[in-house]
Amino acid sequence: MARTSRILLADDHALVRRGLRLIVDAEPDLEVVAEAGDGVEVLEHALREQIDLAILDVSMPRLTGLQAAHELAGRAPQVKTVVLSMHDDEQVFFDALRAGAGGYVLKSSADHELVAACRAALRGQPFFYPEALKALVRDYLELDNREEGYRREDSLTLRESEVVKLLAEGFRAKEVSRVLNISAKTVERHRANVYAKLDITDRVQLVRYAIRRGLVHP
Repeated sequence: MARTSRILLADDHALVRRGLRLIVDAEPDLEVVAEAGDGVEVLEHALREQIDLAILDVSMPRLTGLQAAHELAGRAPQVKTVVLSMHDDEQVFFDALRAGAGGYVLKSSADHELVAACRAALRGQPFFYPEALKALVRDYLELDNREEGYRREDSLTLRESEVVKLLAEGFRAKEVSRVLNISAKTVERHRANVYAKLDITDRVQLVRYAIRRGLVHP
């Protein structure tokens, strides 16, 4: 008899988690064994417990679902990830790919696509909703018409975006270092790089940028 896959479910709304859990737990080969309300809790569970797959909401406090997926790819690569989003947003979809997500599902389609996405990700196969696949094909066909890679609003790395989010939420450098498991000096270096890249000089401008990019909510 095949082993039941252990699922970590992450969303900052308890009611949403409850609904998603009903969908997943109804399947004999899948079981939700842990829940998280933000990206930092995701890492705590994944690094402490035996987790096969993490279902991650895009918008969460402290670390977003995409940032959590990026951290998992580096610190717990055995944990597969599926990203959930409220919106059909090509930029978020491509960001999810860069973060290492194996699946991308719209919440509006979760009742009939989430289980298939989980099973595909566990097999190491990609799963994306139809419009995302069209965007992926279109992006590939247009690749020759661009200077290089994918279009980005700015040149921040994923790590720099993680630092920006936490700083914008009011975390001090030492607190950011604990959350991201890096030194305080590295945090300060990332902050300096961010300020230089974005041509900003203070935290107010940093917060405005984070709000505009959807990293934090006003």
